[in-house]
Amino acid sequence: MYDIIVAGAGHAGCEAVLAAARIGCSCLLVSSDLTAIARMSCNPAIGGVAKGQITREIDALGGEMAKAIDATGIQFRMLNRSKGPAMHSPRAQADKTRYSLYMRKVIEEEANIDLLQDTVTGIECSSGRATGVRLSSGRIIQGAAVILTCGTFLNGLIHIGMNHYPGGRTIAEPPVSGLTENLVNLGFCSGRLKTGTPPRIDARSVDYSLVDEQKGDDESVLFSFKTLPVLNRHQISCYVTKTTLDTHAILKRGFDRSPLFTGKVQGIGPRYCPSIEDKICRFPDKESHHIFLEPEGFDTNEMYVNGFSTSLPEDIQIEGLRSIPGLSKVKMIRPGYAIEYDYFFPYQINRSLETKLFENLFFAGQINGTSGYEEAAAQGLIAGINASLKLLHRPQLHLKRSDAYIGVLIDDLITKDTNEPYRMFTSSAEHRLLLRHDNADLRLHGFGFNAGLVNSETYSKNEKKKSRIEHLKELCLKSKLSSSEINPLLARLGYALVTSSQNVSALLRRPGIYVHLLLEHSASFRESVFAVTDDIAIFEQVDIDLKYQGYLKRDLLMADKILRLDAHQIPVSFKYETVSGLSNEGREKLIKHRPDTIGQASRIFGVSPSDVSVLMIRLGR
Repeated sequence: MYDIIVAGAGHAGCEAVLAAARIGCSCLLVSSDLTAIARMSCNPAIGGVAKGQITREIDALGGEMAKAIDATGIQFRMLNRSKGPAMHSPRAQADKTRYSLYMRKVIEEEANIDLLQDTVTGIECSSGRATGVRLSSGRIIQGAAVILTCGTFLNGLIHIGMNHYPGGRTIAEPPVSGLTENLVNLGFCSGRLKTGTPPRIDARSVDYSLVDEQKGDDESVLFSFKTLPVLNRHQISCYVTKTTLDTHAILKRGFDRSPLFTGKVQGIGPRYCPSIEDKICRFPDKESHHIFLEPEGFDTNEMYVNGFSTSLPEDIQIEGLRSIPGLSKVKMIRPGYAIEYDYFFPYQINRSLETKLFENLFFAGQINGTSGYEEAAAQGLIAGINASLKLLHRPQLHLKRSDAYIGVLIDDLITKDTNEPYRMFTSSAEHRLLLRHDNADLRLHGFGFNAGLVNSETYSKNEKKKSRIEHLKELCLKSKLSSSEINPLLARLGYALVTSSQNVSALLRRPGIYVHLLLEHSASFRESVFAVTDDIAIFEQVDIDLKYQGYLKRDLLMADKILRLDAHQIPVSFKYETVSGLSNEGREKLIKHRPDTIGQASRIFGVSPSDVSVLMIRLGR
């Protein structure tokens, strides 16, 4: 008998089982292949736009993904440096073999985790509560809570041209059969989605004189707030090329054998990451599409062809690749493919990721219709935390949209209809200026500490950091620099000179002026600042807070309005059928989603402002 059983050892399963074990629960991690823990089946990278922020948030809450990529990354880059701080997003290429080995080692060293190589094919339930799992071997294992993190394994079907094979994640991995049917028999509603992956090629067969090199940053920005910087870290370059009109003509010859265009694929694919054949069809006037050649590790010649996701026949894939500059003699190690799989509509879970039909049964990752390692890991972490806290009779962790991208992710899942694989974007977050990668520790360490995943030493350091930021902001608001101190800097930056002393906070609102520059021009200001801190990270926080002060205040006011709506609870047993005045569509969506709060109800597509007003009146608000 275990406290928590986790089915699946992908990115969601790893975070779920580690969180539960570290909080103090006895855990069993069940995987069909224990050599594939945290396998990077698609892009060998962590982070990117919005995904980098999520990875930082996972770390701030006490998760493992950020530490894993810091330990096994082969190239680090900060994306969108030319834009504002809300858009800065860390990304790293991973050594995918070392990443998997790192995560397995961490899990094996955790005393509260047992491992079992088998496949979960059913859930045991009693009196509306999950009580264990049924395995393909026939065994039944009892557990007080169950977390399903099934990835793309549920009735997985792989397509290459007109051929298709049962597969869970790759052709070499079997799908999971029986679990979808078991859950449907229990009353859950399932759907079908599709994702895809590009060919892998031999890096030795690339002509590097015809492609553009893309190096990592000289000063790597790492993901974990605990990882110490490494000077002169060894990194591997990526490369950029692009398709040509010849490429497009070759690929079009295979459209009559494409599973996408012949109707063999029934699942809906990701709109934001289309296959190369889909891009050619949707953008017929575009003469080329960028292709990124990404190494898969330090000790392998395998290379990932990012931007060339496809399920076309193998002969068309290799011919198309060889029409791309730099790839005329390329050797394909394995072809790209599409994979269809089952998922369960996420309106069937609540914000703790516990299912509404059965207590102590949690869904996390692609079973909820999401796409991406980071989105999966974030859900796994929240599910692991909440399953543990529920068993320990402690308050559960519910992140708001203004708390974290993870809060946006979960709120979107439970309030919006997910008919295609969900991926997080910065545009999905209305509070993105608040939800930056650089302040994830300030936002979330308190939540991680309360859950039991952030230790008291880390929490204390974070509180001191917050205090120093506030003290330095107060100092900047009070301090002035003389015209003689500031004019050399203003002249250098092309500003008009001043004739009187200037307030530091007003100076910092000017583009190009930062705390560290002012320290160089005023000995007295430098002395006052160093009495508070000499930490560059704190200087950067103060720079952002003062430069964007007006926008941040506006975001906080908006967040407060949303919070007031989210504070109005809707009883679980509330009968929308009896409420007159609701629109037909609004009533239908409210019955389907059964939101926890008025705020959630207001964000459901199809629920109008007048429906929300009717609800508030009926609930006496």
